[in-house]
Amino acid sequence: MTTNAERKMRFLYALRSRGVTDARVLTAMETVDRRAFVRGLFAERAEEDMPLPIACGQTISQPSVVGLMTQALQVTPRCKVLEVGTGSGYQAAILSQLARRVYTVDRHRRLANEARNVFERLGLTNITVIATDGSFGLPEQAPFDRIIVTAAAEDPPGPLLAQLREGGIMVVPVGQSDAVQSLIKVVRTAEGFDYTELRTVRFVPLVEGMASD
Repeated sequence: MTTNAERKMRFLYALRSRGVTDARVLTAMETVDRRAFVRGLFAERAEEDMPLPIACGQTISQPSVVGLMTQALQVTPRCKVLEVGTGSGYQAAILSQLARRVYTVDRHRRLANEARNVFERLGLTNITVIATDGSFGLPEQAPFDRIIVTAAAEDPPGPLLAQLREGGIMVVPVGQSDAVQSLIKVVRTAEGFDYTELRTVRFVPLVEGMASD
């Protein structure tokens, strides 16, 4: 029988072997138990490096992608972060270990409510969950030091770019929703925006408007 320690060691080894090397990110991912964010039968597979289904036809991203996106954000302890697409809440929980404050938004009220309950249970008090249309960001809390988008847009969304502080970083999957997308890192400079392509990914599409659930 595999012990918890062995499972965790394998989990961290899988992350490192796929390019997640930032020590703070690895510590955060070791601290946050992915099983808390996965329901039913899939909880047994929570420490495998694979996406898993959650409610509302959405998925919880594979841990190595969560790790690589978090690493690319370069979150510091002073950062105020916006996450677009709460989903299971796993990504926000990782960010909560690294940032001063995390705002996470989702168009599915059910997902927002379930994630809020998990955060309360885990005692993660620096996360604010809001059920809203994330494609417009959260103007009342802008500007943000970091923005992470966990759904694919055809281009980095203008409203989100506008809410990024100068010197801030946004990580967003870009491309057609039914094809392979590119993970893009955007840095806001005094002159405009610098774009770096990181890797190929596959995410659900970024959809405007609130879901009907």
